[in-house]
Amino acid sequence: MLFTAAEENYIKSIFHLQEDGSLVSTNAVAANLHTSAASVTDMLKKLKSKKLVSYEKYKGFKLNTEGKKTALIIIRKHRLWESFLVNTLQFGWDEVHEIADQLEHIQSKKLVDKLDEFLGYPKFDPHGDPIPDSNGKMHEQIQTSLAELAIHESGEISALGNPSSALLELLQHKQIQIGTNLIVEKIFSFDQSMEIKMNNELLFTISHELAKNLFIKKR
Repeated sequence: MLFTAAEENYIKSIFHLQEDGSLVSTNAVAANLHTSAASVTDMLKKLKSKKLVSYEKYKGFKLNTEGKKTALIIIRKHRLWESFLVNTLQFGWDEVHEIADQLEHIQSKKLVDKLDEFLGYPKFDPHGDPIPDSNGKMHEQIQTSLAELAIHESGEISALGNPSSALLELLQHKQIQIGTNLIVEKIFSFDQSMEIKMNNELLFTISHELAKNLFIKKR
């Protein structure tokens, strides 16, 4: 079944909003996509007619099994294109999200599978997010936020909690990226900011807010 770009944007938005297992409200989708509740209601009727969402009166809605499968296909395309743009075309990781938003609507499964093969079947995108395989399965890794590490604990950055353009700009400035090794040297009680040693060389301080958005594979 083919979907419009607008339908795919809604499907992807609902998928992310229901990741914690809860039902999704019309207002939550409207806020996420910067549109009106009325527009969301109209789109939900279309997605329901295509048997992609289930609805509980007065409680909310969520993607059903077919809806989740469709969402994972879209996410797979998005994250593969981000990997291609960064790893092959040398885009910065802070430049690729909006471009991938456009490319994810390409419908050719053969092209996406060839892209996956060309990239060597990557399990994670440049921001550390898992890439669904052709069967919709995603590789999981054990990780924790940097904010939860204690003094002298260390690890490798494996993912970002919120890969917004503002966060990526900050990380670019501090020369922090996926794979960077960090050691917690000191935690300041005043604001929980951290003094960090990076790759056993550079020493600098980061805020608690930034630490919460950096996920680490502990060593």
